[in-house]
Amino acid sequence: MSFLTDVSSEAVTAILPLYVTAALGLSVVAYGVVDGLVQGAGALVRVAGGWAADRTDRPKWVAAVGYGLSALTRVGLLFAAGLPAIASLVVTDRVGKGIRTAPRDALIAASANPRNLGRSFGVHRALDTAGAALGPLLAFIVLWAIPDGYTTVFVISLGAAVLGVGALVLLVPDLRPRQAAWLKTHRTRETRGLPKCKGCTCDAPGGLELAGRPFSWSFLRGGATVRLLVVAGLLGLLTVGDGFVYLALQDRDGFATQWFPLLYVGTNAVYMLLAVPVGRFADRVGRGRVLVWGHLLLAAAYACAAAPFAGATTTVVALVLLGAFYAATDGVLSALTSALVPAAVRGTAIGTAQTVTAVARMVASAGFGVLWYATGRTDALWIATAALVIALPVCAFLLRKSPA
Repeated sequence: MSFLTDVSSEAVTAILPLYVTAALGLSVVAYGVVDGLVQGAGALVRVAGGWAADRTDRPKWVAAVGYGLSALTRVGLLFAAGLPAIASLVVTDRVGKGIRTAPRDALIAASANPRNLGRSFGVHRALDTAGAALGPLLAFIVLWAIPDGYTTVFVISLGAAVLGVGALVLLVPDLRPRQAAWLKTHRTRETRGLPKCKGCTCDAPGGLELAGRPFSWSFLRGGATVRLLVVAGLLGLLTVGDGFVYLALQDRDGFATQWFPLLYVGTNAVYMLLAVPVGRFADRVGRGRVLVWGHLLLAAAYACAAAPFAGATTTVVALVLLGAFYAATDGVLSALTSALVPAAVRGTAIGTAQTVTAVARMVASAGFGVLWYATGRTDALWIATAALVIALPVCAFLLRKSPA
C-alpha cells in the first residue's frame, strides 16, 4: 500500500514547486510556507497516531484512517484554486500522513527480527521509494504531453491513493504487537518452568491486562532516547526541503519546466537502490553513526546546488547525494528508535521522533525561504551547508554511546 500511496503523493509533490511558483504565480517565500507545511503539518498527530496504535493494539486500522484521509485530499485538489485552498489540502494530507506513519512503522518493527531492523526498514523504504520514483515519472509524462496538465496529475494521484487504501484494508495482516510481545514473554517463562510473572492474569483474553496502559512517557527518561530526539531535532533544523534544491538547480541550469519532475525521479531511484544495503550496513556498524554522518551527504548535495558549475554533471551528483542521504537516514531513524524502547510504547516513540524531525524541518523550510529571498540562492545554500557541517560532530558526540 505504501508503493501506491507514494505514487499518489509524490506525483503531487513533484509538481508542487512549479504549481505554486509558475501556475499560481506566487513567490519563493510563499513556496517556503507551503513546503514548511509539507514538512511539518500533522507533526503532532504522529504522536497521537503512535499512541492510538499502542493503546488499541490495532496499528493497521489506525494507519488505515491516515491513508484514507490523505486519499480524500486528492479529490479537493481537483477543485482547489489559490494558496489558501492548496495550503489547507496540504495540511490535511500531512495530517493523514502523520496519523499513519508511526502505526505503519510499528507494524514493520513487530514483524522484523530485532537484529535486522535496519534491513527490514530498508526493504520497506525501497518499495516505498519505488512508488515515490514512479509518481514523479508519471507527472513528467503528463506535463510533457500536456504542458499545463496539473489536473490530469491530480486525477492519477487520486486513483493511486484509492488503490493504496484498498490494498491496506484487504491484504495487510492485522498484527497486534502488544499481544504478541505478551505471548512471547509468557510462553518463554512457561517453557522454562518459571512461576507466573508478577501481576500476570493468564486467563485474560490475549493477555492484554498484563501490559496495562501502553502509553507512557517513561521512555523519555532513558538518556539514549532523549539524546536521539535532540539530535533528530538539531539535524532537522538544518534540513531544507528538496524542492529548494531542485529550484536552485533549475534556476542555475535553466532547463525546461517539464523536466522538473525527473529530479524527484532521480533522487528516489537512488534511494530505492541504496535503502536495503545501507540499512544492513547500519545494522552492522551502528545505526546512530549512519544516521548522523548520512547528513554529510546532504551537505554535499547543497554544495552541488550552490556551485557555479552549470550542467548535467553537478545536477546528477546532487540527485545521487540526496538519494543516498535518505537511504542513510529515513528508515534508520525508525529502526534506531524501535531498538531503544519496549514494544508497548514503540509506536509512540517512533511518532515522537518523527514529530521532532517534522517540526524542525517545517521551521527550516520556512526559514530557508526567507533566507533565499534575503541573500539569494547561492549564499543561502552555502550558509545551510556550513551550518550542517558544523553540527555533525556535535551530533556524533551526543550519540557516541547509543546502544543501537
